[in-house]
Amino acid sequence: MIVRLMGEGQYRIPDGDQARLDEIDNAAVSALEAGDEDGFRARLGELWAAVREHGERLDDADLSASDVIVPPDDLSLEEARELFSGDGLIPDIPA
Repeated sequence: MIVRLMGEGQYRIPDGDQARLDEIDNAAVSALEAGDEDGFRARLGELWAAVREHGERLDDADLSASDVIVPPDDLSLEEARELFSGDGLIPDIPA
């Protein structure tokens, strides 16, 4: 999976790390639904950190399509409600 961190670049995420990203994404959606802006921003920050830690940064010249675009962690709840659908940012991994 290729994840774009808005304003930073793209990362290739190993298959084994996708489940952890999905957990963080689900927590972000829960915080969003609860109206917990601080919790939501914290989860986005955690998502950014996990992508950086576990992903391989792609060269800026790489034109691979992003599977997921992660917004900045200073996103407001209002802005987030426009971006997030019921499934969040990370597509669910089939069992």
